Amino acid sequence: MEKIITYFNQPAKVNCDENCKKAWGGSNRPRVNLSDDEDDWCYLSDDELGEAPSDPGTYEGGEGKPAHKNEVPNKWCVRECERCNISNPGKSHLPLKVRDFSQRFYNIPRK
Repeated sequence: MEKIITYFNQPAKVNCDENCKKAWGGSNRPRVNLSDDEDDWCYLSDDELGEAPSDPGTYEGGEGKPAHKNEVPNKWCVRECERCNISNPGKSHLPLKVRDFSQRFYNIPRK
């Protein structure tokens, strides 16, 4: 999915892989700490996890994880979903790469 939305009164591009059954939300997706640095972590891959809860317990602007694809993208998707990317406001012309969770997703790129 790729759509142009209004974000902070400017056009922004959002995209995702629409694999909502594997979407935990950035606050809840299981991850592993890799060092003593609290910012050095990685999300586990989809293959390491089962399906995500239909209601992970996080809400954005009163909206939770969408129950149906026709509700995508909502505020939860844009602000909480780890599978959703958003461009900077006013930069909707730039390409966005869909995140790949077939492998672990590292917060800090590994050397």
